[in-house]
Amino acid sequence: MQTPRQTVEPFKLCAFRRDRPRAIKPLNFTSIKPILAAAALACAIMCAGSVAGLTEAGAIMIEIDKMTLGAEPADFDLARTGQGGRARWTVTSDPSAAVGLAIEQTSTDTTDYRFPLAIYRPVSAGNVDVTVRFKAVAGKVDQAGGVAVRVSDPDNYYVVRANALEDNVRLYRMVKGRREQIDGANTKVTANEWHQLGLRTEGQRFTITFDGKQLFSATDRTFAGAGKVALWTKADSVTRFDRIEIRTLP
Repeated sequence: MQTPRQTVEPFKLCAFRRDRPRAIKPLNFTSIKPILAAAALACAIMCAGSVAGLTEAGAIMIEIDKMTLGAEPADFDLARTGQGGRARWTVTSDPSAAVGLAIEQTSTDTTDYRFPLAIYRPVSAGNVDVTVRFKAVAGKVDQAGGVAVRVSDPDNYYVVRANALEDNVRLYRMVKGRREQIDGANTKVTANEWHQLGLRTEGQRFTITFDGKQLFSATDRTFAGAGKVALWTKADSVTRFDRIEIRTLP
């Protein structure tokens, strides 16, 4: 008697079948050119935006809060136009200043034709937009505060200054140590209060602002080249400066 064969169910190969690898098609560079172009354009826009951001962020706000109290201001060369004793500039405490410190010209030499300068070393430019806050603290002969630009040396530059004893703002050129007025305007300049003074130079054109408003403009072609930016006072003016911003222009 034969033993009946067992019927073995065949494997369902379809359950274990793996798809055959598909053939890799060659890249169609023609079809991806628009994608590459779009990516390049996006990168260019992003890079341009970054450069613009750097340009906008390129204005220098002098960091008085990082200077040493009682010392001469860092990154400044001290000089004087005219006669009289040497200028004395120091970092002083002032609770009303933006960071609690200010740069102050402290000498009380009463020589009338005497113009102390604190020349900022890191920047040299012909076209600049400079704004400062100043406070006239004391002075019998003068109570003045100003900004000088295109400073090639202590005897040659442009300067705009405000005077609390005269209630006016004047633009001068200093040529070989000789001061010559270019233009000016009368306005109230209060002593022992902060005021903002601005000087924008673009080629032969000068624009002067006071407390955020345009006061007057003028033209002059005496100094066309690049130069330093400086803080400026006159005679025995004890004047403080803070929020010193320098923006270079094309």
